[in-house]
Amino acid sequence: MGVRSQTEIAVESIIREEWGRVLAALMGVVRDLELAEDVLQDSVVVALQRWPKDGVPDNPRAWLLKTARHKAIDRFRRDQRLKRKQAEMDVLAELERLAMPEETDTSIKDERLRLIFTCCHPALGKQTRIALTLRTVAGLTTAEIARAFLIPETTMAQRLVRAKRKIKSAVIPYRTPPPHLWDERIDSVLSVIYLVFNEGYSATSGDHPARASLCLEAIYLAEILNDLLPADPEIMGLLALMLLHDSRRDARTDNNGDLVTLEQQDRNLWDSQKIKAGTNLLNRAVKLELSGPYQLQAAISAEHARASHYDQTDWQIVTTLYTHLFNIHPSPVIALNRAVALSYAESPQAGLNAMKDLNACKEMERYQPYHAARADLLRRAGQTPQAAEAYRQALVHTTNNAETRFLERKIQELGDF
Repeated sequence: MGVRSQTEIAVESIIREEWGRVLAALMGVVRDLELAEDVLQDSVVVALQRWPKDGVPDNPRAWLLKTARHKAIDRFRRDQRLKRKQAEMDVLAELERLAMPEETDTSIKDERLRLIFTCCHPALGKQTRIALTLRTVAGLTTAEIARAFLIPETTMAQRLVRAKRKIKSAVIPYRTPPPHLWDERIDSVLSVIYLVFNEGYSATSGDHPARASLCLEAIYLAEILNDLLPADPEIMGLLALMLLHDSRRDARTDNNGDLVTLEQQDRNLWDSQKIKAGTNLLNRAVKLELSGPYQLQAAISAEHARASHYDQTDWQIVTTLYTHLFNIHPSPVIALNRAVALSYAESPQAGLNAMKDLNACKEMERYQPYHAARADLLRRAGQTPQAAEAYRQALVHTTNNAETRFLERKIQELGDF
């Protein structure tokens, strides 16, 4: 397989960013997720063929929507059976009237939220809803979604296929449900938004460690939800968490695009306005006295924001918050983060001891941050050969080029082990 040009990489990046918006606009007309995805994928194939040679159009979203619209119209016109059905004729007419994105920015915002709620229908299992929404709305690849769930890519691919069939066979309506039905879906919606943010904050693949567009998209969607449900403390907590995390964006990489760890970051580069906005939201959520996992994670991030230097971080409070978080929302990832916090609150060995149960956890085997965190604790504990091996394990499970460079430097710093 040949090396991709910078133009091809740029084209793929633009398509990923526009996928969810264009799919939502199409879905708003055809009301058929499988058809909408098919015609959009066909349009993407054309874009990948033409744009590297002809140049990226001034409005890529409009180009993709126009091309997908024509392909959908062609499909309807070719199917003689559908021509006899008034419902399909109505869809065809609406497709022909479909406006370009620059004329419908406000409606696209609503369409995207509607698509999220459609994919998060309670007829689907919770993990399946979240995975499907990540694919359709955020345009994440099957590999990226599988990584978020710590499962093999083939397993996730099968889940996505079954979910699309379920939506079609169960005739799940494409609409935002009335507010009194939101309770059964809101947890999944929040999970989707946070996972979109996480993929943006720590990109699975590519040349850069982050995808800022996904972070901003997740924040934007959370802001919409916060406007719709202004008294929901977990929506406030999630929005606060993402703002606090995103405040560090400019400090997370150096001029060469390489990763800078939290310990080494120049905190003068942190966005004080986002820290203030996130802290204010967190304080409002806490006053409602309905603590949840997003508020606790936001509180942890706020502790980092309060410290003017890394060595001034109150790791004991951070460890306590992670303990509370694990008690209400147990997961191996939270246990891993708690072990890291404990290593600073007490000692690297204390962190390694807390991590022992994770060593036999199958979900952690392919989770790169686990191997990288364990390597760092081993390094700090003076167990250099074991640290080098753990860094090499992390390297095996890394597909992001910036992370690869970071881990290779860490191995080199340890010397010949």
